[in-house]
Amino acid sequence: MVNRNLIQAYQVSDDELEQEFQAQMGDASDIVIQDLILGGSQEFEPNRVVTGRVREVRDNDVVVDVGYKSEGLISLEEWRDEGTEQIVPPQVGEEVRVLLEAVEDDDGLIVLSYRKAKRQEEWEKIIKKHKEGDVVTGQVTRKIKGGLLVNIGVNVFLPASQVDIRRPSDIGDYIGREVRCKILKIDEARRNIVVSRRKLIEDEREEKKKKLLAEIAPGQIRKGVVKNIAEFGAFVDLGGIDGLLHITDMSWGRVQHPSDVVSIDQELEVYIINVDKEKERIAIGLKQKSASPWEGVEQKYPIGSRHMGEVVNVMTYGAFVKLEPGIEGLVHISEMSWTKRINHPNELVSIGDRIEVQVLNINKDKQEISLGIKQCQPNPWDKVAERYPQGTIVTGTVRNLTNYGAFVEIEEGIDGLLHVSDMSWVRKVAHPSEVVQKGDKVKCVVLNVDQERKRVALGLKQLATDPWETDIPGRYHPGLVVTGKVTKLTNFGVFVELEPGLEGLLHISELADHKVENPEDVVKVGDPIEVKVLRVDPGERKIGLSRKRTGHEAGEPEEGGSEAAASVSQASGSKRELKGGMGGGGGQLFSMPEAAAEPKSD
Repeated sequence: MVNRNLIQAYQVSDDELEQEFQAQMGDASDIVIQDLILGGSQEFEPNRVVTGRVREVRDNDVVVDVGYKSEGLISLEEWRDEGTEQIVPPQVGEEVRVLLEAVEDDDGLIVLSYRKAKRQEEWEKIIKKHKEGDVVTGQVTRKIKGGLLVNIGVNVFLPASQVDIRRPSDIGDYIGREVRCKILKIDEARRNIVVSRRKLIEDEREEKKKKLLAEIAPGQIRKGVVKNIAEFGAFVDLGGIDGLLHITDMSWGRVQHPSDVVSIDQELEVYIINVDKEKERIAIGLKQKSASPWEGVEQKYPIGSRHMGEVVNVMTYGAFVKLEPGIEGLVHISEMSWTKRINHPNELVSIGDRIEVQVLNINKDKQEISLGIKQCQPNPWDKVAERYPQGTIVTGTVRNLTNYGAFVEIEEGIDGLLHVSDMSWVRKVAHPSEVVQKGDKVKCVVLNVDQERKRVALGLKQLATDPWETDIPGRYHPGLVVTGKVTKLTNFGVFVELEPGLEGLLHISELADHKVENPEDVVKVGDPIEVKVLRVDPGERKIGLSRKRTGHEAGEPEEGGSEAAASVSQASGSKRELKGGMGGGGGQLFSMPEAAAEPKSD
């Protein structure tokens, strides 16, 4: 090995060495001279980058001579390319830059590193070339905790929060991509650089936004890129500002979801609907680029015309029918059938069905068309009056009960109202459930048909003659004493059931001779009671009763009570009566025996 220290001690110039070696060694002298120059011009201090020459590639090591008294061994692994992960070994004789980590190790060998020298020189180059705030370009090499590594000559850190304006779902998608970033921070002590792609995009967008706001106006056609999709629409980058493409402005037809029309990163040409420069909001549309199908809709679909359409949506209140792309009408649930009771439209129609509809009304301003299905079918109500003239006896099913009556279905879809007042001639019906129940089969008579209002009036009591005309007045005449049952107490009197379905009113003044404050003090509901008929009013369908005039006390006959008075007189016979009190109004105290002698006069 050449003793370079000796050469340096004699201060032999490089030119002199080169001439002497060329004379002595010929062509081989070039390499030796370069090695001598290499060693003589370098300082061998730890952590200094020096130049060396590859002497040999041995198994997994590379022998490098840096002009020191010993050669260094460097692992071949340090020549692995970080991008391709392939080891590219150096060629023998190739000049390389290495880091002198230690002059001698435990074995007396010099310690060198090719990788560290490369990184140190790259770092120094980047630091010399760039400062904080500069824009750099690099390739994303791999994903680490908290972000990505980007190679801009050295590996720099791109935090996950700084990858984009809206944080991507998986930052790993950026691996292998070339990105432009802005340097946020340089830590020379730790040799660490933090960059931000988001900051660069925001700064660029701010510049573009100012320019865009100065130029953009409603009615323009602009190009943009879809950046985000939501349930209600999509956000399109117009170049500095995101415009909202609402789902209703995507197509004249029905759009179930924005993703059915647009996709992320898709380039679009959009129509500028509105610009709010203060709030920096822009409304855009796609459908506005073409003519509205609602133009001339009255001529295409005049009221009363019939058309075939497709059911595209079913709601609780009706079904939407597509007449053509962009033209839909609503068939309300009430316009689906003349006769059927429909709880939900899906009982008749389903999405995808082709049905015939009739145009009922058009509101061009609101872009609404009212359609009907039943209008395409014969209306059974047109012949109800003809099929059910007044007096017709029908049999139907009780479908529903209300406070005022019962609805009876006399045929499918045709209901008649049986009012509580038409259920009984004699009984006061408070609720229809006292007479009929839901689901009962009942026979009724048709009282009236109102075809325009689609109403049929039915009667139950009209199937029999009115007992108030002859029967009740004939059996219950004034003065008649009968036994009944207390059914109801009120503050003005007592209702007494004389027979099933027939009641009379016992007024509170007719309960007793004395004044009664509360009827409950005299009688109770359910008590049997003997009463006298005072009056019968067939017109008002009322019977007046009295308890205090049932004949328990003698006196003047009541109105219409001459027969009762005669019977009392006949019952007395020839017995002589003694009366108490101070006049003829007193009651009989006792009767004298027939054999008793007349009293003697004084």
